[in-house]
Amino acid sequence: MRRSFSQLDVFTREPLRGNPLAVVHDGSGLSDVQMAAFARWTNLSETTFLLPPSEPGADYRVRIFTPAQELPFAGHPTLGSCQAWLAGGGRPQRDAEVVQQCGVGLVRIRRDGSRLAFAAPPLRRSGVADTATRAQLARCLRIPESMLRAVQWVDNGPGWVGAMLPDADAVLALRPDFAAMGELKVGVVGAYPTGGECAFEVRAFVPALSVPEDPVTGSLNAGLALWLIEAGLAPSSYVASQGTALGRAGRVHVQRLAGDIWVGGDVCTVVAGTVDL
Repeated sequence: MRRSFSQLDVFTREPLRGNPLAVVHDGSGLSDVQMAAFARWTNLSETTFLLPPSEPGADYRVRIFTPAQELPFAGHPTLGSCQAWLAGGGRPQRDAEVVQQCGVGLVRIRRDGSRLAFAAPPLRRSGVADTATRAQLARCLRIPESMLRAVQWVDNGPGWVGAMLPDADAVLALRPDFAAMGELKVGVVGAYPTGGECAFEVRAFVPALSVPEDPVTGSLNAGLALWLIEAGLAPSSYVASQGTALGRAGRVHVQRLAGDIWVGGDVCTVVAGTVDL
């Protein structure tokens, strides 16, 4: 059970400043129990296992685990797993695009120089959140409800609800009550003044998945982009900052092209070797 293994840093050009991801390059023959146990052991927000595809058109299949459960889709594991697959000798069927199979189906990944970007999957749940959810968000974020400029479901698999605050400083000042959060998977966004490097600051809180705060979150940024761009609250191309409150410097590059929302970032390989499972 010795397998090739990588640990990558996603959404950063500078190692140790993004969101780490553990990748087992060949998950064949591993049981669900073994995969879950290894994900608990790495104790990262996600650990992935690469497998041969089972759907036509896919280049590879990935299974994504948090320390608590398996996810149908997640963003930084999509980019990091694709980078690991390519670095391990994977050859896509198409020149400019890689197709990943995961729990939400097929996800397209575009290669743009050294950066990778995935096409945001459609939302499984959208629309304005109800008053009870809004009230719970205010309690768990420890802010008055008046600071919640908008609250919207942006669920593309993990279950995200998104909240817009007055500005980036309000996002960075949050000190959440994780016990009050319960099962909610919360994404918070606030705008920076115009003219800077980044348009928004984003934070993600998922204590129900044993990840109180995720450093940089592709799936959340994908859901937020679908909401914010459609609602006219964000331009069609922007950069979001995430991880500042954790001492990281994640950069998520969002762009709308031909009707698709692409969510991209740089990926660094930090550890490469083997793992015994």
